[in-house]
Amino acid sequence: MRANRHRGRGETATTNEIPGTPDDRRSGAGPAPHDADADADAEDIALIPLPRRTIVRADGSRVHIYGRTDAVAALEVIDAADLAPADRAVGPGPHLRHDLLSDDWVAVSPARNVRPHANASDPLPALTGSPAERFGCPLCPGGPELPVDYDAAVFDNRFPSLTRRPSPVPDPADPREAPALGASEVVMYTARHVGSLATLSPAEMARVVAIWQDRTAELWADERLAYVLPFENRGIEVGATLAHPHGQLYAFDRLPPSIERRAAAAAAGRARLGGCLTCAVVTEELASERIVQRDAHWAIGVPFAPRWPYEVHLRAVRHGARRLADLRPAESRALASSLQAVVARYDALFGFELPYMLVLYDAPRGVEDWHVAAEFYPPHRSGTLTKVRASVETATGLFINDTLPEESARRLASLPVPVPATHPGFHVLQEPADG
Repeated sequence: MRANRHRGRGETATTNEIPGTPDDRRSGAGPAPHDADADADAEDIALIPLPRRTIVRADGSRVHIYGRTDAVAALEVIDAADLAPADRAVGPGPHLRHDLLSDDWVAVSPARNVRPHANASDPLPALTGSPAERFGCPLCPGGPELPVDYDAAVFDNRFPSLTRRPSPVPDPADPREAPALGASEVVMYTARHVGSLATLSPAEMARVVAIWQDRTAELWADERLAYVLPFENRGIEVGATLAHPHGQLYAFDRLPPSIERRAAAAAAGRARLGGCLTCAVVTEELASERIVQRDAHWAIGVPFAPRWPYEVHLRAVRHGARRLADLRPAESRALASSLQAVVARYDALFGFELPYMLVLYDAPRGVEDWHVAAEFYPPHRSGTLTKVRASVETATGLFINDTLPEESARRLASLPVPVPATHPGFHVLQEPADG
């Protein structure tokens, strides 16, 4: 991060064609657009209540249980979970350091070196007991993070890069150091150890979207925070240390440099075009040969200038859908089904679960010309070769892509994927907090 001191304020069938699209222009881009009248009617579908129970642990960290919250007696187990001293931070806590030569901020968090690693998908041999014991996974029910069973959950990362309760910096007299104010949360998609976004049920995937909306809205309400970023790292190739299906959520007390650049590009686009730059990009994308699948609410395709092989963006079509919390029910349901379809395409591309980085981009404070987006960055350029961000790209920021975007889009669009099932809509109901 640069030295920006800005702080925040206040079911079995498959498809591989686009009906109604000329074969010589595009084929294989998934389901046809939703009917507009059907979408209008869909807004009237009753949303399903999604209970949320928040538990405050003795150390001040929080656990949010979504779905089943009836095991009230077991909630005490979470607060009383015995976390081994070795799991606690040793030495200086997380903090930021300013690189004077680049004007960047770097997060320093030595405790992350002792965070758990468990990438096995199969149960350990001859073990019985809780899922955490059988899979050797701290995220499964019965583990130190969530001793109780759950449908979905979010908890404060015990090995954070950023935290709402930052510790003092190592040298308070050094202006190059700053507290690591922010948030680092872990988002549990399901209690099941094996699976992915593609294998969640429609209700489970819709629940994940509702959880993203709930958590981001709450963090944006914290005026100390300047940016909120949900993301997922899938696969050891992109740094995932735990195989259990989960994502994360970071919040920052200053605008990250890449977000600053996007905001500046939006402002420059407004000055140049006299309108919203993102609207213009979405219109161009929808008319391009790089569309991977069609949807009435999302532009889904390989971008014009991708940095990663088989990179795919999902960007809201409607102007005004700036953040996840701005999405209408039909847009939320379409996001859930579209994310699952993209991951299904990735898994069919080379015949294995394709590692990727997934990032969801909300609008920064005060930026109106922004459409909320989900962007996938998979490193594989073939079944055996991966892209490495090597010297030139790391030193200069100039990415070099070995794949042709139009060909990547054609290949992804041609893959048959299950016809998306109907995804429900949820609204979160906060129950009284414990602790």
